[in-house]
Amino acid sequence: MPPLLIILLALATALITMTGGVLALRLKKHLPLALGFSAGAVIGVAFFDLLPEAFALHGGDAGLLVGATALGFFLYDVIDRFAGHDHNCHDDPHRGIVGAASFSAHSVLDGLAMGLAFQVDRQVGLVVAAAVLAHDFADGLNTVNVVTRHGASRAAALRWLAVDAAAPVLGVGLSFLLAPSAATMSLVLAGFGGFFLYIGACDLLPASQRARPGLVTLATTFAGAAFLYVATRLAA
Repeated sequence: MPPLLIILLALATALITMTGGVLALRLKKHLPLALGFSAGAVIGVAFFDLLPEAFALHGGDAGLLVGATALGFFLYDVIDRFAGHDHNCHDDPHRGIVGAASFSAHSVLDGLAMGLAFQVDRQVGLVVAAAVLAHDFADGLNTVNVVTRHGASRAAALRWLAVDAAAPVLGVGLSFLLAPSAATMSLVLAGFGGFFLYIGACDLLPASQRARPGLVTLATTFAGAAFLYVATRLAA
């Protein structure tokens, strides 16, 4: 039977993700600023969380991990173009779904990493759990923003938010059935790092600046990146 502590932490990730997403919906009037914050947070997840963790796990050929990151970036570009066809078309919900699905898949990996870390050592598990909890709030915010940004309804955003909130719980459950190697996990994390760099830099960031150009929006982007940096440093 899984330890009660892991179950409680998994449920906490779901609650925090939901909180971030609901807040994003309430900030609809300030969506450009919320998009700016999300852009910084998504890019911050890649630079300060996923990629450092990938390099720490792999400990080998840096070029291979950089290649996996680039592959993730360009693969997302291909998916995005086939889903949306036109980068100037912001009301295609399919593009939002691709982004939300990526966040949810990343959240499954979060839960998987947390569960596997507890199998190694309780202290290691607590550190990984702290890192997951630290950015799950931003995950919920980002999921809602990327869905609503492309014209999907509030109901659709809530459905994807629920999926993203449940994803870490699923990942924790999978951790008791799977045992991927560190090298495999590192490549997957690097690939998702490329995904998130694309979402933040090529989708959310331009959208926030188009909707409300100016220093205030730029400041929220830096605030989003700073939030993820501080969260990951505190959790390390």
